[in-house]
Amino acid sequence: MAPLRIFISSVQKELELERAAVAGLIATDPFLLQHCVPVLFEKEPPAARPAARGYLTTLRGCHLYVLMVANEYGQPDGELSATHLEYREAQRLKLPTIVFIKGHKDETRSEGMRALIAEARQDGFKYVRFHDREDLKPAMLDALRRALAEEFNLKATPAEVAEGHHQIEAASAFEAGVLAGVLVDALTEELVAKFNHATAKNQVEQLWRNDGQALVSRGLAVRGGGADLFHPTVAAYLLFGERPADRFPQCEILVDAYDDVRIGGRPKGQATINAPLPHALEQVLKFIDDHTFHPRRVVGLNNLRLDEYPVAALREALVNAVAHRTYDDRARKVLVRVYSDRVEIANPGYPPQPLTLAKLRKGGYIPCSRNPLIAQTLATLGLMEQRGSGFARMREAMLNHGLEAPTLGQQDGFFVVTLPGPAGNYERLTVPAGASGPITPAVEAQLNERQKKILIEVQKSGTVTSGWCRKKFGVALLTVQRDLAGLTSLGLLDPTGKGRGARYVLKAGR
Repeated sequence: MAPLRIFISSVQKELELERAAVAGLIATDPFLLQHCVPVLFEKEPPAARPAARGYLTTLRGCHLYVLMVANEYGQPDGELSATHLEYREAQRLKLPTIVFIKGHKDETRSEGMRALIAEARQDGFKYVRFHDREDLKPAMLDALRRALAEEFNLKATPAEVAEGHHQIEAASAFEAGVLAGVLVDALTEELVAKFNHATAKNQVEQLWRNDGQALVSRGLAVRGGGADLFHPTVAAYLLFGERPADRFPQCEILVDAYDDVRIGGRPKGQATINAPLPHALEQVLKFIDDHTFHPRRVVGLNNLRLDEYPVAALREALVNAVAHRTYDDRARKVLVRVYSDRVEIANPGYPPQPLTLAKLRKGGYIPCSRNPLIAQTLATLGLMEQRGSGFARMREAMLNHGLEAPTLGQQDGFFVVTLPGPAGNYERLTVPAGASGPITPAVEAQLNERQKKILIEVQKSGTVTSGWCRKKFGVALLTVQRDLAGLTSLGLLDPTGKGRGARYVLKAGR
């Protein structure tokens, strides 16, 4: 079933933040996201044959109409404003209609707006009043759920209802703030383009809409003063800004590595990460890779490089840290510490209610996030899931790697994930399922038995010589030279030196 199109009608400039909040709500609520897409006329593709009052044409392709009004009536398009014309067209089409009114003082509203409200009241619509976008969201969520159930027989499960309300209750207002002094053009073009591609309904939409429109469609930006000027939300800035910690110091990730099981005066490595979140995650993973041991394991003809910790578990812990932390405290940052026997990843803030450590350890909990815009965008980019199974996947990755399960804890206002390491016992590490080295079955099929044994010896001792080969296999020098030349031509070995002193080593990168 194609998603239901929900037309958001209002005076654009006056209620730009509220329009973005509703778009963000639909894009992050687990139930609405399955069944609906928000339609904001200014974000729709241009028509091949532009028509007068194109917004009414867009409205005719929608299934549900949401009217939000405040004080301004908007510019007249003939005798009525565009918003008023949209309302009348929705009634002519008999679209299910939801009405929200901002503020309680009707005397401050323009004459035209008072007339529109009176018309909606006369048509029998009950309306919901709201003060700001924070109390708009739970009321809008309830209204949309009710409309979908009554008009389209789409009913949220009790778990989806609970998850949606928990998410709104837990959500911080920090990420929804708008940076009026920043333009979307200042964000990392490569990441925003990837987001545009991931959220476009089809290739046509991806081609016509710009980055600002893509961000607005998911509540990550609002329109500025000009036609193509867009201001990012804080969430968009953290996700896509070049150096977000220059503006928000708490967004730095502090990474330290120690040769001991405790913090020492001289760490063997330190890094302060200040980058858009997707890049920051990769930089932290590289730091951990650079400061942990990678034992070699000969499997068949391949000498495989193993990781001390499974990357999947590290990535899961890091993504959860940046997605679910509290950003309101400017003094605290995500901390990553690599010790000789473990890795600790600590993020500011304990799990939001109703989550508890016991529920997280047990699994099967209903997920909720303080930062639903950040979490949903990371999910859209394929960097996380939002199914409440993250810690279960982390545990599975650790056990499959031959390590103990991670532990969860709380300390000094931080939520701490600890990944126990092998503590020097690298034999316990397992080769990942499906791992393969540079010597593929196709290459192996071209080798004789002597060449296979030569490769195994090189990977064990580092080098071989023609003399070793003659003694090992009891064959003539010409045969040995032919075997070694074949391995060299296949790009498996490199000769060093000349004559009888020549040695053969594994080719760099193998």
